[in-house]
Amino acid sequence: MKRLFLLRHAKASREEPGFDDKSRTLVERGREDATRIGRLLHDEVYVPDTVLCSTAARTKETLELILPELGAKPAVHYHAELYLAAAETILAMIRGARGESGSLMIVGHNPGLEECARELVREPAHRRMRKSYLTMLEKFPTCALAVIDFAVEHWRDVAAGGGELEFFVRPKDLRKE
Repeated sequence: MKRLFLLRHAKASREEPGFDDKSRTLVERGREDATRIGRLLHDEVYVPDTVLCSTAARTKETLELILPELGAKPAVHYHAELYLAAAETILAMIRGARGESGSLMIVGHNPGLEECARELVREPAHRRMRKSYLTMLEKFPTCALAVIDFAVEHWRDVAAGGGELEFFVRPKDLRKE
């Protein structure tokens, strides 16, 4: 069994003309959302063994806010290839993950992250996950988290439609209105 966490970076500052997109940092709401997601991961005992993170400032900052909340220290690796990566690139990185890692988190960007989640998750057989699945298909907003389980022994065996959605949450689901 392998568990995959797909996490989109938290809400970042708007892109401005002449400003490097890769340097965009989180806004206050994004920082709050990342901390909430970190707490949720800890509370639900969803703690990855390994994290692969884009080198963009907004993904790194998101991860930096989540890590202290986990209560564990996963191995963290930053990859320039994850910056605005297509679903195929993300999937290749998942399949290339080290075998001893039972759980893997990817911290990245849309549209590739959302497309990867859609490609990997099969339609749930059980009603309890149907609403979450449809919500994930509708939109994968900033700081959204999908937890996907695969009945495989090796990451290289992860295939399209082979994942079962275990959990999906958006930051607005965690905010107190």
